[in-house]
Amino acid sequence: MIVSALMDRAIETFGRPPNIQRYLCPRSRARFLQFPAMVIAWTFFAATGLLAQQPKPSEYQVKAAYLYNFGRFVKWPAGVAAGKSDSFAVCVLGQDPFGSTLDSTLAGEALDGKPVVIRRIARPQDAADCRILFVSSTEEHHLKEILAATDQASVLTVSDIPGFSRRGGIIQFIAEGDRVRFEINLASAESARLVLSSELLKVAAAVRRSSRSGD
Repeated sequence: MIVSALMDRAIETFGRPPNIQRYLCPRSRARFLQFPAMVIAWTFFAATGLLAQQPKPSEYQVKAAYLYNFGRFVKWPAGVAAGKSDSFAVCVLGQDPFGSTLDSTLAGEALDGKPVVIRRIARPQDAADCRILFVSSTEEHHLKEILAATDQASVLTVSDIPGFSRRGGIIQFIAEGDRVRFEINLASAESARLVLSSELLKVAAAVRRSSRSGD
């Protein structure tokens, strides 16, 4: 429920996403509705901005909120989505850097019409039922094996391991000053049969369109 609370606070603090439709003629209004990038960006950055207002912002609280938002703007193949149980599994592989933050941030939330569940797994083979897999930095030396195991399973791989997206991971957290941002490997997403919203791509710090370049 923390994600919902963050968005409620974002509305209180920043106001609702800009609604300029009332100032537009009918044709311009229709065109505006086709380009909601500013609303997507507002969703991401208002939430992280609110976290930055906390006395001691947690890096992994920000990242947990990002994981939820990634789930909103990624589309899984219909057959895969139907076959991955009645819940939306967000998994952590390796030593968990989130602690209880991930559980508290995503408690009571739903994605793709299914309740979000958090799972900690020890082997990449256990990721078959995961929709989103966060790969801990403790698994860096096993990254090639992990990505090979998840490549055809339509799992959205996310990590803050340096060079993660270059090595074939789909989304990598990066630091820009005191802000948490992310870059995307679009070729890896396509290989996993995942469709990333064009609006998600627009708010990424960088988008790689080539396959992995090695370990």
